[in-house]
Amino acid sequence: MSKNILVLASSFRKKGNSDLLCDEFIRGAQEAGHNTEKIYLNDKKINFCRGCGVCNSTHKCVQNDDMAEILDKMIKADVIVMATPVYFYGMNGQMKTLIDRCVPRYTEISNKEFYFILAAADDSINNMRRVIEGFRGFSEDCLDNAKEKGIIYGLGAWNIGDIKSKPAMEQAYLAGKNS
Repeated sequence: MSKNILVLASSFRKKGNSDLLCDEFIRGAQEAGHNTEKIYLNDKKINFCRGCGVCNSTHKCVQNDDMAEILDKMIKADVIVMATPVYFYGMNGQMKTLIDRCVPRYTEISNKEFYFILAAADDSINNMRRVIEGFRGFSEDCLDNAKEKGIIYGLGAWNIGDIKSKPAMEQAYLAGKNS
């Protein structure tokens, strides 16, 4: 059965390490017959959450930016891939801002499968726990019936392209193929 897969790529570097892992995931998913879409968060206008609370009752943000369109796509997706470079042992600001801006409609992001892609210069999975805790805080603690399907750790990749020689490339491809 074909799935709709939404890949949220938060790196500023197109064809950077986390982005290359996204492309491998997409390649595998397309070969398996799934529909894919990748959104570069950096190409979108996503303002910071103001914490005004209006959306708690209206389920619509007062800000007029690209987040409403992204939320629509997240709600329609069967699978959501969240990819981030790791900065100082945390997800980057673009990804965190996207998560914060899900408030108006987060209760509608239900019954989704999630994959998380991380790319870091560090080579220790243990040092990536804060990023995973952040993703799980969002997906498991805030969303109904979210299922974590996999984590791709792109470790030991600092310069653009370093990831190409790492096992994470094959892992990303296989995760997409088996999604």
